[in-house]
Amino acid sequence: MIPFSDLARAAYCPRQLYYARRADDRNVPGEARARIDLAFRYPTLVDASDATLRRLPIRRSPAAYRRNLSRLRERADYERLTDPEHERVFRSGKDCHGTVHKVFAAGTDSDPPVPTVVSPGEPPENGVWESQAVRAVAVAKAVAWEREREVPRALIEYPSVGTVREVQLTTRKKAAYRRALRAVHAIDGPPSRVDDDRCSACDYRDRCGTGRRSFRSLLG
Repeated sequence: MIPFSDLARAAYCPRQLYYARRADDRNVPGEARARIDLAFRYPTLVDASDATLRRLPIRRSPAAYRRNLSRLRERADYERLTDPEHERVFRSGKDCHGTVHKVFAAGTDSDPPVPTVVSPGEPPENGVWESQAVRAVAVAKAVAWEREREVPRALIEYPSVGTVREVQLTTRKKAAYRRALRAVHAIDGPPSRVDDDRCSACDYRDRCGTGRRSFRSLLG
């Protein structure tokens, strides 16, 4: 059974997952945990003072952050976002398991449960990062397995920004999920290096050996 976090790492870079496993490094850093906690405080933060917001690990100015939270209040699912059926619950599906940050209650047959993944980071300009989309698919599949019903979408919250994005379980996203599963199962030694923009932000770049090739060698 694969942890959600391992699957997301594999979608980002299988070699990164290899080194994280060797280091037994699956703990969420303290600042990241503080940003995740913001997702459970929207109602108290939307009207918070500048001084209060400046003491928090938000990624926007206080004024911009309040504007983003005000837009969140306009969402049809805002009440479920701030008062979900479940918070921080463990869920296990056929392939993956881990913590689901929130699960919205199901309504009718046309209103299935909606799980959320809370990210401490920045969203891309549009949509979500692929590794987060893979994690969202895994979470949705785990909830679907538990509920024995289809869960066609999930949400990704970026609470340090005050933004929520939707992930539909499209054919393309489910294919990315399956590729990540195969990548995890294939790891029995260091996977191939990727040597691209991902490496500069990786905690394992020094031991991995990426970024050490000369410019001439990159040109062949």
